[in-house]
Amino acid sequence: MSNNVADLKMIPKRPLAQDLTLQHIEAMAQRTKNWGRWGPDDEIGTLNYITPADVARAAALAKKGKVFSLGLEFGSTGPQEGWGGRFNPIHTMLATGTDAIAGRQDELKLRYADDMITMPLQCGTQWDALGHVFYGDKMWNGYSAALVDTLGAHKNGIEKTAAKMVGRGVLLDIPRYLGGDYLEDGFGISIDDLEDCAKAQGVEIRRGDFVIVRTGQMEHRLALGKWAGYAAGDAPGLRFETNEWIHKKEIAAICADTWGCEVRPNESTVANQPWHWVVIPMIGITMGEIFYLKELAEDCAQDGVYEFFFCGPPLPITKGCGSPINPMAIK
Repeated sequence: MSNNVADLKMIPKRPLAQDLTLQHIEAMAQRTKNWGRWGPDDEIGTLNYITPADVARAAALAKKGKVFSLGLEFGSTGPQEGWGGRFNPIHTMLATGTDAIAGRQDELKLRYADDMITMPLQCGTQWDALGHVFYGDKMWNGYSAALVDTLGAHKNGIEKTAAKMVGRGVLLDIPRYLGGDYLEDGFGISIDDLEDCAKAQGVEIRRGDFVIVRTGQMEHRLALGKWAGYAAGDAPGLRFETNEWIHKKEIAAICADTWGCEVRPNESTVANQPWHWVVIPMIGITMGEIFYLKELAEDCAQDGVYEFFFCGPPLPITKGCGSPINPMAIK
């Protein structure tokens, strides 16, 4: 893939005919509802699908020792443009080399640099916790939304998943499968797209997988040199119908290289992010967003291997509704 935006081939969007009503959303929510599946006290949802044997088999996929970072750099020029009060990381130096040279640290008998960062937990590559999105007045497993208050998520906090984000990763490279470099904003990825892409790549989606969907949108924006509505704007992404596929396949997590995984504009005029309404609080799946996939996708296309050992633990932020991450794919 070229870094010149003029050389990139776009796959044009297709009409999205459906205008989801609240009745459509409720029907999907009830069909895919996993509440109680792992008991009344569960707080990790579909991560329960991953077994120790799954992790051991996934580790064996690291055959070449090639490591790919899937995390976007956390810097001041990141993708956030203010939606929901989110902003890009603010990096502040607490001590510097110039302080050291000026002798300001000599009384400590140690010359050093130190710093801090201020940022929303979901401003870059990140996991959404199961306490992030509500369905009505409930969150995952039927817990009351009131359990997320000013002190944080008393249920379904991101820290509950700290030792669970390890297993088999699978990349579904949708634009490359369709013969291009990136999908046009508003391109809805269907169940057929997911199935046909996996078949073309020769990879099987299995229970407990970390499924990572590439749209090419991030790479297009990086080549463009500006984020241009990447955060909260129009985007390619998963159609609402894919909730059925996610539920049926019993995958552990779903991730993408976009701000919100699902197609935008949404397929509904009465609900914002309707796919989110179901996938997080009803199915109980952990979602990864803003994944950087360029080098991994190029390597998979070169060797034809689209499965790998995946490791993406969150920061165990007590009662957090999300966490920044630097996930790794190891082949």
